[in-house]
Amino acid sequence: MKTKISIILVVMFITVSGTFAQKTKKPDPKFFIYLCFGQSNMEAGARPEEQDKVVDERFQMLAAVDNTKLNRIKGNWYVATPPINRPENGMGPVDFFGRTMVANLPKEYRVGVINVSVAGAKIELWDKAGYKNYLDSAASWMQNICKQYDGNPYQRLIEMAKIAQQDGVIKGILLHQGESNPNDKAWPQKVKAIYDNILKDLNLKAKDVPFLAGELKSAEEHGVCAAFNTDVLAFLPKALPNSYIISSKGVKGSPDQFHFNTAGMREFGKRYAIQMLKIQGFEYKEAAAAPSADASK
Repeated sequence: MKTKISIILVVMFITVSGTFAQKTKKPDPKFFIYLCFGQSNMEAGARPEEQDKVVDERFQMLAAVDNTKLNRIKGNWYVATPPINRPENGMGPVDFFGRTMVANLPKEYRVGVINVSVAGAKIELWDKAGYKNYLDSAASWMQNICKQYDGNPYQRLIEMAKIAQQDGVIKGILLHQGESNPNDKAWPQKVKAIYDNILKDLNLKAKDVPFLAGELKSAEEHGVCAAFNTDVLAFLPKALPNSYIISSKGVKGSPDQFHFNTAGMREFGKRYAIQMLKIQGFEYKEAAAAPSADASK
């Protein structure tokens, strides 16, 4: 009888101890997490080369959707080899943002990203209150993309971010969007509203979460929406004081009028990282390891 009681007490102690350990687990303050959203360029449409598949294990991605081809399950961390968004995607600026970050942060730091982007989507898709009205009238192919996010990309971003907060600290938000809102003077205020909702839903403070927004394809690269950069995006810092604009000048594009090519994505991601490192008090010393690819590809 005494033996049975002893066994029961031991089991109870282990159970209580395990539960206590789970409750007292603290996020790693040196695991920097970044939320990313936008449309096709952020979604990652460039073709990664073989060398781009070699990634420092300190750079992690939290799967926002299942990817059976890569044995990824939604809500789990993996080394950030492309694609880091949906299975159909390629490589985008987030890839070399993360690589450049870990190349310049002290070795004890890690970087994690969550990317919930949708090609062709207006900024209204991430409007917490009005997204459904927009999506209900969107093209069927966009609705099909959103089905992978249970029809609500904003909510999926928040859901994944809450999982990530158990492991690390959200240190910033990255956006690349605007081709579908090229002449929308209200765009900065719409972005500010989304930013405010993210902070509220994740219990974050604005001073701790800088917002980086990239310019659209430049006029020099024959970007058809280049005027957005000066006529709309330039006013974002007035609406959202803790925001920073990432220049696309000289970032190489693909033959179409909207998208960046593989070399361009590497450069653009590096620029996002250089700005984030500066904000957070770290010195940029080196680019992420990348192949010496022909920029014309």
